[in-house]
Amino acid sequence: MTDLMPIWEVFVRPRNGLAHKHVGSLHAGDEELALQAARDVYTRRNEGNSIWVVRSEHIAASDPDRAAENFQPSADKVYRHPTFYSVPDGVENL
Repeated sequence: MTDLMPIWEVFVRPRNGLAHKHVGSLHAGDEELALQAARDVYTRRNEGNSIWVVRSEHIAASDPDRAAENFQPSADKVYRHPTFYSVPDGVENL
């Protein structure tokens, strides 16, 4: 039966945080059931402040095989490094 139900990715915002964090996945028939299941499974200890559920098929992800191409530092763009700029006289904390 779970093969027919979509997979939902669950994100929870903790009570002491501002950003939602991925906490896991679950199977559910629709978004309402996914929210209820996420609440029951991932916030049992009252640690969440907000829950997001997103169907896995709607998430676009980068290709891990192209990580070097996507995330390599831009060594050829020296203006992005703080050493390119000179600090004005009299500035103690920058």
